Amino acid sequence: MAISSVSHLPLLFFFLSFTPLIFSSPSSDLPQTFIVHVSKSHKPTLFCSHHDWYASIILSLPPSPHPTKIIYAYGRTISGFSAHLIPAQAAILRRVPGVLSVIPDQIRQLHTTRTPHFLGLSTGFGLWPNGAYGEDVIIGVLDTGIWPEHPSFSDFGLSPVPDNWKGICEISSDFPASACNRKLIGARAFYKGYVSYQGKPIDELTDSASPRDTEGHGTHTASTAAGSLVHNASFYEYARGEARGMASKARIAAYKICWSLGCFDSDILAAMDQAIADGVHVISLSVGANGYAPQYDHDSIAIGAFGATKHGIVVSCSAGNSGPDPFTAVNIAPWILTVGASTIDREFPADVVLGDGRIFGGVSLYSGEPLVDFKLPLVYAGDCGSRYCFMGSLSSSKVQGKIVVCDRGMNARVEKGSAVKLAGGLGMIMANTADSGEELIADSHLLPATMVGEIAGNQIRQYIKLSQYPTATIVFRGTVIGTSPPAPKVAAFSSRGPNHLTPQILKPDVIAPGVNILAGWTGASAPTDLDIDPRRVVFNIISGTSMSCPHVSGIAALLRKAYSNWSPAAIKSALVTTAYNLDNSGKSIIDLATGSESTPFVNGAGHVDPNRALDPGLVYDMDTSDYIAFLCTIGYDSKRIAVFVGETATLDVCERKLGSPGNLNYPSFSVVFEPKTDVVTYKRVMKNVGSSVDAVYKAKVNAPANIEVKVSPSKLVFSAENQTLSYDVTFSSASLGWSSISSQSFGSIEWSDGTHLVRSPIAVKWHQGSSKSSI
Repeated sequence: MAISSVSHLPLLFFFLSFTPLIFSSPSSDLPQTFIVHVSKSHKPTLFCSHHDWYASIILSLPPSPHPTKIIYAYGRTISGFSAHLIPAQAAILRRVPGVLSVIPDQIRQLHTTRTPHFLGLSTGFGLWPNGAYGEDVIIGVLDTGIWPEHPSFSDFGLSPVPDNWKGICEISSDFPASACNRKLIGARAFYKGYVSYQGKPIDELTDSASPRDTEGHGTHTASTAAGSLVHNASFYEYARGEARGMASKARIAAYKICWSLGCFDSDILAAMDQAIADGVHVISLSVGANGYAPQYDHDSIAIGAFGATKHGIVVSCSAGNSGPDPFTAVNIAPWILTVGASTIDREFPADVVLGDGRIFGGVSLYSGEPLVDFKLPLVYAGDCGSRYCFMGSLSSSKVQGKIVVCDRGMNARVEKGSAVKLAGGLGMIMANTADSGEELIADSHLLPATMVGEIAGNQIRQYIKLSQYPTATIVFRGTVIGTSPPAPKVAAFSSRGPNHLTPQILKPDVIAPGVNILAGWTGASAPTDLDIDPRRVVFNIISGTSMSCPHVSGIAALLRKAYSNWSPAAIKSALVTTAYNLDNSGKSIIDLATGSESTPFVNGAGHVDPNRALDPGLVYDMDTSDYIAFLCTIGYDSKRIAVFVGETATLDVCERKLGSPGNLNYPSFSVVFEPKTDVVTYKRVMKNVGSSVDAVYKAKVNAPANIEVKVSPSKLVFSAENQTLSYDVTFSSASLGWSSISSQSFGSIEWSDGTHLVRSPIAVKWHQGSSKSSI
């Protein structure tokens, strides 16, 4: 809405009323970066641009002993800017008319092949040929940058750069113009927030101020999402075969946002802002908050993703690596596609053989000289200075010439082996504790080493304790592919729900391969990231939801190519409603943290299935107006909503509410029963995207225990005139459900026309006491 120039007079008087006072109290003397959200319609007409207005606002603030400056101006993800200020200036800034919020910059962290075959992708049928391998779809990868010389970024056989691309390739001394091509069509670096935090320029010994990836993570994620076909790829002798990304003909735009200290919100927002302007179709972001997810209007990734979604861009994010504790999933805004991590059907066995003949299965990517061909003395690190094998903590006299059992946790896994090696140990057995259960992650250790599960670890420790002369060896068996053990399983580290902000929205959405994933690596860093590791590799095998996210980003790009008119919500719906819940042995997908069946709070709707997502039959569609109604429903007022829409929201912005957050047209169901509430009803709207306009779908309910589920109507009859139909689903709780505090129950609703199966998971939770976490 236009505002007359008269209304800006109070603003000008406000600017002129400051006295030239220099703040000097200790509490206000430490500068930092703040992200300032403004209502763009409040710009006085006397300013030619918003940037001029922002500069005027900053100049109007009382001076400080430190330089005050604008770092970034944003225009697409948010309306506003980031600036280097002292807290006292930020407090005054919050009172300036048109300023919606002033939020301190936060540091986010990275969520640190065989997968196309495991996912069922084939050159002969399904999503690959139907999605043209993602040709001309542009994936913006926001990460640690990219190693442009990597063979995964060859542009052989690709058509010219799409005409709609508006981005550039930033040139520097270590990133020449030749770094970009028809595959890597753009590369930029965003570090002003990082530099502002440090208070000094980038140290080129630890970081390159160019888009070049000196860490490895960004090259790995980019090649996973859209790497070109590379023959005979491997990590030393492990996982040899063809390596290619999910969308091998998609284009990559690399936005370097992460540095040695982490990834700063101000830089992330600037990169997302630029990616929108450049013309990307998918944003892949394997980065997130530490701890619990922040409130949506304080979460720059959620805010930036809202802006991207508004421009029709799919935003795929990692759920985090803070499992197996509940409520740990981050990037949980409903407009984000949130991905957890699972295993694939490829193992790297390295067995422990004890002196008494017992054998325990483990995994390893050790590639150096093998152990001697006889069993070595075996000791427990807890008896030698540190059960976790911290660097410098082990007694050389106790570990020299021996194999050492180290407990998992507290420090990096490969660092434990380095500590053993430096203390004179000849080998390491890393044993899981209850936190990791039976989850096994293969690592490229610097000495002969393997990882075993909690059960084996307990037995090995017991053997050391009871045996007079305990001995062991490790036998490395290379690469094994098959159905034993079954796959997929959910990684114990994969962050999980319930959604701690809005429990009526199920998160994560899906799981995808994230354990022991082979993909491209930087030429500047060792596969272990340890300074004492001199090795350099072309491909590396690592694990994390960081690895699962780009799998789904690439699949989303394939769907975007197949259905260019689909919204981000429709693409998410196709992935969610076609996900599967049985492993390759025909049994329910197991949670490695517990050894029990995984639940929707752990795996979302299940494991992504690209070929089924190509033809979902029905989709649950949404746009940003639905998300605004959702925010209104969870108690956000017009000022908080303005952070997302970039305007001072009108009083009637919340004229439409959903009744319950669970009424958002989400492709899954998460039901919360509060005290004295035994019945919950949700409404959904489905759109027919199948080949038959006259399709008839019938509902089948797999009701959760202690829950009665009624779907009305239970039959949807689509026609040329009615391609969108709605239904209600009522969940009624039996009184038995209240006998267990915070008890949970799970089921599903399946719609079928005889050809398609549109499945939505149901997660039910009973709360004792009222929850206000969503506000």
